[in-house]
Amino acid sequence: MALLLRRGAAFAARSFRAAAASSASATVHRLPAAGSLAGAGEFAPARLFLLESRRGFAKGKKSKDDRSDTVQAAPDIGPTVKSAATSQMDAAVIALSRELSKLRTGRATPGMLDHIMVETADVKVALNRIAVVSVLDSHTLSVMPYDPSSMKSIEHAIISSPLGINPTPDGNRIIANIPPLTKENIQALCKVVTKSAEDFKQSIRRARQKALDTIKKSASSMPKDDVKRLEKEIEEVTKKFIKTADDMCKAKEKEISGS
Repeated sequence: MALLLRRGAAFAARSFRAAAASSASATVHRLPAAGSLAGAGEFAPARLFLLESRRGFAKGKKSKDDRSDTVQAAPDIGPTVKSAATSQMDAAVIALSRELSKLRTGRATPGMLDHIMVETADVKVALNRIAVVSVLDSHTLSVMPYDPSSMKSIEHAIISSPLGINPTPDGNRIIANIPPLTKENIQALCKVVTKSAEDFKQSIRRARQKALDTIKKSASSMPKDDVKRLEKEIEEVTKKFIKTADDMCKAKEKEISGS
C-alpha cells in the first residue's frame, strides 16, 4: 500500500513539472508601452535609438526630384573663344603682310621677288627656295641660284613678272635693277594696297562674328555680366587687329609714294 502511495506521489510531481514547463514556453513577453512607467526602464533607450534612427533616415533620404534640381556650373568658354578669334585675326594680318611685300616700290627689298614662281623640270617653285636674294644698293638686287643651271629659268620668271624688272646675268648670279615708279604706277599700287587692306580686314571681322556667335549660343548658361564682358573683350581685340592692318597699309602707301 505504501509503495502505491509513493508511486502516485512521484507521478503527480512529474505531471506538475511538465505542466509548469509547458506554461512557461507559451508565455509571450511584450515590450512595455512607450508611454508607460515600465517604458522608462530597461527598454526605453532601445526604443529611443530606433525612433531617432528612423527620423534620421527620413531626413537624409532624397527624392529623384531633389537630385534633378541640381544645377551644374557651365564651363568657362572665354579663354577658348578669345584664343580662337585672336589666332584667326593674327593669321589675317600675317597674310596681309605677305601680300604687301609683293608690291614693288622704287626701293630694292629682298622680299619683293618672293612671290615669283620659277618653272624648273616641269615643276613651279618659289624663287626664294632655289636662290638667295640680297640687296646691293637701294635700287639693285642680286639673285644667286643654288644651282647655276637654273639661271635661265629664274631670269625668265623675273622678266615675266608684273614688276617691270629687266634682269641681267653676271657670272653665277643675276643682277636686277629696280626702275623708279611712274606717277601712274604709284596710283595703281596704292589702289591695290587699299583693296588688300579691305579684303583682310573683312577676314578679321569674320573672325569677330564667329566669336560673337559662339558666345551667343552659350549665353543661356552664362551670367549676363560674363557675356557682356566677353563680348567687350572680343570687340577690343578686333579693333586692335584692324588698327594693325590699317597701319601696315599706310606705311606701304607711304613707301610707294615716297619712292
